[in-house]
Amino acid sequence: MKQEFQCNKEEGKQASSDSFMWVMRSAACEEIKAAFFHYSRSRSGDVAKQLLQGFHGYLTTDAYSAYEKAENIKRNLCWAHCRRYFIESIPLDNKGKEISGSKGAEGREFINLLFKVEDEIKELSYDEKKEKRQEASRAILDAFWSWVEETSAISTTNENLTKALNYAKNQKKYLETFLEDGRLPISNNLCEANIKPYAVARRAWLFADTPRGATANAILYTLVESAKANILDVYEYLKYILEAMPNTDFKNHPELLDKYLPWSKDLPEECRLNHKHKKCFKK
Repeated sequence: MKQEFQCNKEEGKQASSDSFMWVMRSAACEEIKAAFFHYSRSRSGDVAKQLLQGFHGYLTTDAYSAYEKAENIKRNLCWAHCRRYFIESIPLDNKGKEISGSKGAEGREFINLLFKVEDEIKELSYDEKKEKRQEASRAILDAFWSWVEETSAISTTNENLTKALNYAKNQKKYLETFLEDGRLPISNNLCEANIKPYAVARRAWLFADTPRGATANAILYTLVESAKANILDVYEYLKYILEAMPNTDFKNHPELLDKYLPWSKDLPEECRLNHKHKKCFKK
């Protein structure tokens, strides 16, 4: 994912032009829980290719075409993004309430059924999830694609509905990728949850002054969001690494950094949120 922001002093760019914060998140099925923020002056496919260099596997994203430049990946598109297009097509009355009976609402309900299946199978093993998807989700998808074709043939002045239908049709191949593996999510909401604090905070600090500042921002958010993903006390974790790391020769021995990473088993107990919970229960 990426989030636009301003960096005032980028060489060759106006201060009002957009720069970008790219964000990646390890899958929920992975042992290592990590978020990675990367500042770039560009949103081109070359950035995606660089960030994903050496990665082989599935990539869950929106439909942004730049990811096609990344090698050795198979795209798994987000159904939450697809649903958003249909929601935006639902007409509202003068009080802002949905007008019943719209095609946009019908499309949303099909997608809601997919999410309902996911909620029902969330406790199953990955192999069992795949099997259930081949049964329940496959049937919903077949009905949805038939509905998309039938609805597309109906003349409409609702441009947002046309946009939603075209999006679904054009991305059908990648929207069905989740059927292949029970480890795959049907949305990239996990990554969106990591980028949300950044998007909210940006309203307060508005911009980065220099590229170095933007890079420092990316490093800080990488540490904070990775700490949260590993259920750490963010304050205690940052305090610990700032106090302990200067006493290590990590520049000559980078392997020493391993024990300070947010998923390290060697972190002291005071860095972990469940440590504080246990203390509270004892009282």
